[in-house]
Amino acid sequence: MSEICMDSRSEKEVLQRAQFDTALLLNDCEVREQNVQSLASPAELLDKLPATAVSAKCVATARKDIKAILAGKDQRLLVIVGPCSIHDYESALDYARRLRKLSLELSGQLCLVMRCYFEKPRTALGWKGLINDPNLDGSCDIAAGIALVRRILLDITALGVPVATEALEPNLAHYYQDLVSWTAIGARTAESQLHRQFASGLSSPVGIKNATNGCIEAAVNGLLAVRSEHCFAGIDRHGRMSAITTVGNQSSHIILRGGKSGSNYDPDSIEHCKKMLAQASIEARIVVDCSHANSGKNASNQSKVVENLLIQFSQGEKAIAGLMLESHINPGNQALSITPELMDYGVSITDECIGWETTEALLRTIDTALSER
Repeated sequence: MSEICMDSRSEKEVLQRAQFDTALLLNDCEVREQNVQSLASPAELLDKLPATAVSAKCVATARKDIKAILAGKDQRLLVIVGPCSIHDYESALDYARRLRKLSLELSGQLCLVMRCYFEKPRTALGWKGLINDPNLDGSCDIAAGIALVRRILLDITALGVPVATEALEPNLAHYYQDLVSWTAIGARTAESQLHRQFASGLSSPVGIKNATNGCIEAAVNGLLAVRSEHCFAGIDRHGRMSAITTVGNQSSHIILRGGKSGSNYDPDSIEHCKKMLAQASIEARIVVDCSHANSGKNASNQSKVVENLLIQFSQGEKAIAGLMLESHINPGNQALSITPELMDYGVSITDECIGWETTEALLRTIDTALSER
């Protein structure tokens, strides 16, 4: 009996010692996660905030139209236009109403899609977007951010306005991708295998930007990957880790946004891009980002980019399928403030934008030029 008790005590002591050693090991590894908060699964949020028939029709129709433009079957110009980033509900819906009214007038030549970016890739530090920090105060209430973003997209698409966004965190896309008609893979993630695999399974058309240094090879390689089948580990709509198999996304294309070496929307740059795409056996359907390095980070220069593109159109250039504009209700940008009343209404808190008046005039100019063509 005494031997049995001794063995029992020894096993307990061994277990306690193992737990102590494990704690020391974790401490030595410097575990830096401060807090882990569980989120509702995408399926749970979609059940709570389902897409209406009106929103679903808006998304499906726009996806079909954009795919037709990228395939050269629809001669309209795709225009992704809207704020650099969405930071509040009211101005987002205000912009959407204005865009809806204008799109009804210009639908013969232009396919207008509202830029609704909720995640912001940062070169170093900065506000990460409405999903990450919906209260604009560093509280990082991601659960509230995800729900707010879905409500915004539901209300915008209910107006009949299709939306475009950038997919930065693939796992978050399950919460809102059903409401998105066009998706961008940014310059900083164009070479990411994770993003390429993810994009290969999206139902929306996908644009891949050239790298921040201006090199378009990464985007061309990205297109080859996105158009291919993949099998990878990811989460499903129920938040479960899963093996995901995709068939490839053939409605993918390149976005030229310039780089550290300068702009890349001029005829020589377009021709170079066409040759690289041809070498990869990819049809040349190019979208030009009129902002970022193509505008020299000066929002007003977007008009100059458009002027150049219109000249190319008049000279018979058909490889350019669309363009992107950063635009808000009021021009410029402003510093982020945790006190809303101190911030100007409808002014970007990230990159500067052109205002609505300039935007409307520019879109009408494009429409007129294309009508004459």
